[in-house]
Amino acid sequence: MEIGPCPRSFSDMIRGVNHRAVFQGPGSRRCGRRISLMGTSYESLPGVPESEARETGFTLGHTGANAADIRTHATDQSPAQYVEELDTPRRVEHGRLLLEIFRRATGEEPVMWGPCMIGYGQMHYRYVTGREGDTFRVGFSPRKAKLTLYGLPQAEGFLSRLGKHTTGSSCIYVNKPEDIDLAVLEEMVRAAWTAGTG
Repeated sequence: MEIGPCPRSFSDMIRGVNHRAVFQGPGSRRCGRRISLMGTSYESLPGVPESEARETGFTLGHTGANAADIRTHATDQSPAQYVEELDTPRRVEHGRLLLEIFRRATGEEPVMWGPCMIGYGQMHYRYVTGREGDTFRVGFSPRKAKLTLYGLPQAEGFLSRLGKHTTGSSCIYVNKPEDIDLAVLEEMVRAAWTAGTG
């Protein structure tokens, strides 16, 4: 049996369909993304809602308004004491070095956030979804496996000069300070600090 060409195109078959009902998800953002992907292969579909803006708002300082599930908050623990009590002399040395670099670049005193993050300054964020919380502007964590740096710019102009590192969605990972240019790190901390949201 021979199968002939389809008598109707895909766009003909779905013309008049309630796209909100067919493309289920959290709303017009997901629907718009699916339709835009389809638009590269098929005619555009009428009546598709515009995608929602996905911007995060930042303000300096803190408000105390946090989503209920956020567990990382500023604590009264001394960052210097935390660093001195790290389990190896190597980690203590790395922690001391980062305390000094971040202090010079920000002019601020450090604050412990949760059990192992050291932050400088405070800011409040609010996502378009309504989720919000307080956090530090820039900071680090002298973890066992790698040093984790938070709030720093990930522009290629900095990263190409930094040295050996990897990046996450909102942080930079470094094996040890000897792998990077510490002057570039300080420049990155200062740039983030003066930008206001880093």
